[in-house]
Amino acid sequence: MLVNQIGEFGLIGRIAAMLSGQTTAGVVRGIGDDVAVLDTSGPEYLLATCDIQIEGVHFTRRAITAYQLGRRVVAINVSDIASMGGYPRWALVSLAIPGNTEVAYVDELYRGMREQAALAGASIVGGNLSGMESGMALDFTLLGVIAPELLVLRSTARTGDSILITGSPGESRAGLELIRQPHLELNPEINRKLLERHLCPQPRLAEGQLLARSRQISAMIDVSDGVIGDLAHICESSGKGAEIEVANLPVSREVSEAALAAGADSIDWVLSGGEDYELLFTARPQAVPELKKMLMDETGTSCTQIGSITDETGEMWVRLADGRRVRPSAEGWDHFA
Repeated sequence: MLVNQIGEFGLIGRIAAMLSGQTTAGVVRGIGDDVAVLDTSGPEYLLATCDIQIEGVHFTRRAITAYQLGRRVVAINVSDIASMGGYPRWALVSLAIPGNTEVAYVDELYRGMREQAALAGASIVGGNLSGMESGMALDFTLLGVIAPELLVLRSTARTGDSILITGSPGESRAGLELIRQPHLELNPEINRKLLERHLCPQPRLAEGQLLARSRQISAMIDVSDGVIGDLAHICESSGKGAEIEVANLPVSREVSEAALAAGADSIDWVLSGGEDYELLFTARPQAVPELKKMLMDETGTSCTQIGSITDETGEMWVRLADGRRVRPSAEGWDHFA
């Protein structure tokens, strides 16, 4: 059996099964959520997450500066902490690079990481350096904290809950298309915004903390694998199903224009594009107006109700504008697909 035959999430499940016999003292939540949640006997839980950026897989040097890459690797980890309602604190960096790398490149990489970490209230406190024959790999580990009563998991969605998402998903996917097809003709301001959304995503940290403090949401995840893919993670963990209303999806003007220029379907980009790092969460329908107003008033971030949680375990549906109910044609990002 090959890794690409079982896919990323099949491999994760296999690894989780192999590790299931370990001592779990102090583990509130292990494999299966955005971050590990650990009880260290203090007043707050410790949150731990990591993510890696590999040249030729996650980025190419021609498309992203060292500074942007530094900010990006921090942002995607902060987004994981945000999805639990937590507060980032400390980070470790492992960097593997060829010996012929310009020192100035490393300087800019760390400048980006330091600035993005500072925006989140975190500090880089250590790490590791290693040589590589070619290419580079940047692995970032982030630790944070959360009060136990404010912790939000992906496994606690309830039947009848509304599904909501912050911001405008699909914009990162549109930015990626501009990198792939630089000849596409778009308004310069739209071009700049979409490229920035892909290269330097901004995590919804204040939004995640605010939603957790509200005590009105039941489950939350950040959108890294795409709306469909990450909603499927919530459903799988919660033992529920979901239905999305296409007519309610927040398709921004920028996504619409980029998709039109590329000859693509903007709805596909919104549902399966990934790497937007918006927050996807669930709440009782009666709480939706207050949550939307709270997010806009306190963070300036929009929030859209896009569907509902059902009791059809594992079943994902998309309701089209004409009322037909179909299964989604696109899935989330899988590294080994």
